[in-house]
Amino acid sequence: MTVLAEDDLQISLPTGITGRKFDDETSHGLSHCMKAVDFIIELADRTLFVEFKDPDNPNANPKDRAAFLKKFMSGAIDSDLKTKYRDSWLYEYAEGRAKKPIYYLVLIGASSLSDADLLTRTEALKRQLPVEGPNNRPWKKPFVAGCAVMNFAAWNRTLTDIPASRVSREKEN
Repeated sequence: MTVLAEDDLQISLPTGITGRKFDDETSHGLSHCMKAVDFIIELADRTLFVEFKDPDNPNANPKDRAAFLKKFMSGAIDSDLKTKYRDSWLYEYAEGRAKKPIYYLVLIGASSLSDADLLTRTEALKRQLPVEGPNNRPWKKPFVAGCAVMNFAAWNRTLTDIPASRVSREKEN
């Protein structure tokens, strides 16, 4: 099993599924001009671009946590999330690796978010990317198959084979 972790968030990949850290100089190397999602996971039939945001990190300052959640709920980070996806897609496309449908998943380590909050942020991100083409018609060559903004509960309900957890909780056990 492979574990992909950043700070206090982690996901566990089952045997046979490959994933890699993408947002670092070793993997990406163009951070001076392109943003990057945190991880890229290859499944048999699709690719997942995964971004972690962790306002509930146990080491986070409570004021920073509140400020992030306020920015997140207002949509102020949507542009950054959009740019991370688009630049990562362009990088993978230019490298000849964007051959399967790509789904963009944002894991928010924030237990206070409701399903309605997550749906609101997902719909806003879909418009930013945009998932649909002009006049809400499908693109002839889609560059994003779908996206979702999830907290731990939503992630683990949806991606049962790729569980998300806190690194600090794993150390406690």
